[in-house]
Amino acid sequence: SAMRLLGVVLAAIALLAVVGLVQAADKEVTLKGKITCARCELKKEKACATVIVVKEGGKEVVYYFDAASHKKHHGEICKEGKEGEVTGVVSEEGGKHVVKVSKVSFK
Repeated sequence: SAMRLLGVVLAAIALLAVVGLVQAADKEVTLKGKITCARCELKKEKACATVIVVKEGGKEVVYYFDAASHKKHHGEICKEGKEGEVTGVVSEEGGKHVVKVSKVSFK
């Protein structure tokens, strides 16, 4: 029937919209700011965590490195943060901004 066909068409359009959102979310961004330790310098965590602190709209936003890039880059910034930039895909996990890092460069 025409109604059923319309329902199928609308469902397909909704699915394409969701797929489009997922693909947009996987876009890499470059964050510029201070790469530091969320425990040692920011006193936000009980365990060391590599983060980049970015100024956005007049306030500081903390992006946590994903587990693999935390291990790889933490030695350089623990105890003393450095200015730099991080390229990667940003998501949100448990209320925290997380960046799946593909590239890090220090100033």
